[in-house]
Amino acid sequence: MAKFPGRRAKAQAPSKTANDTTDPASMGRIKQIRMLAGFIRKNDPKALPIVIGSGAAVLVVFVLVGLLTSLGPLLIPLGILLGLLTSMLLFGRYGQSAQYAAIAGQPGAAAAVVQSLESKRGIRGGWTITPAVAGNRNMDIVHRAVGRPGIVLIGEGSPNGLAPLIIAEKRRMSRIKYDVPITEIQVGDHKGQIPIRDLERTLMRMPRTLKPGAVRELNSRLKALPPSLQAPRGPMPRPGRMPKPPRPKVR
Repeated sequence: MAKFPGRRAKAQAPSKTANDTTDPASMGRIKQIRMLAGFIRKNDPKALPIVIGSGAAVLVVFVLVGLLTSLGPLLIPLGILLGLLTSMLLFGRYGQSAQYAAIAGQPGAAAAVVQSLESKRGIRGGWTITPAVAGNRNMDIVHRAVGRPGIVLIGEGSPNGLAPLIIAEKRRMSRIKYDVPITEIQVGDHKGQIPIRDLERTLMRMPRTLKPGAVRELNSRLKALPPSLQAPRGPMPRPGRMPKPPRPKVR
């Protein structure tokens, strides 16, 4: 019996059209919100009630004021918008805290935070991160960040283990830095270190002393610099990553 490819294609067309009605981007955003809400709930069980309650409180205040002043048609829609905005801002802030809590203590967590700034050149001033430029067998790691504030050596681990690594790396940088400032930052829970959640804020508050052209020239000189001899023995841990929700599958 003869086959008719055209008829088979027509029979399959309705199912394809039905799948096309689903918006993958919308499904992705919903899954991202759900996964982020799960991170927030795990990190702080009281966070989501605070987020919802804050938005509802703003709405209630505007509704009451609108009813008492006969300005309900104006204040109620404004209260809805401000309530949603309040909940969104709090949700984002709690979500960021939950993400930092998820990567805290992992090797390469500091590199992950700085790498998130690397793609925001126009907004954040531009950073180039080189993970694990130095390290030891105890998983004390030094990362190098280059931006308009100059060279920033970011260490994560124990202060005693990081001290000789950072000193050695500063000596290497002194060959090509040409009066470029070198700043040392240690991330961790020990005395004199900053928490991982404060790393981005610390970098953003640093004075921008270099022009973009000088930053590009500095990166070129650093690429030509021989690699450090103080590499850790054994496998080098990969930089940590901020947890991201999986993308939905499109059928």
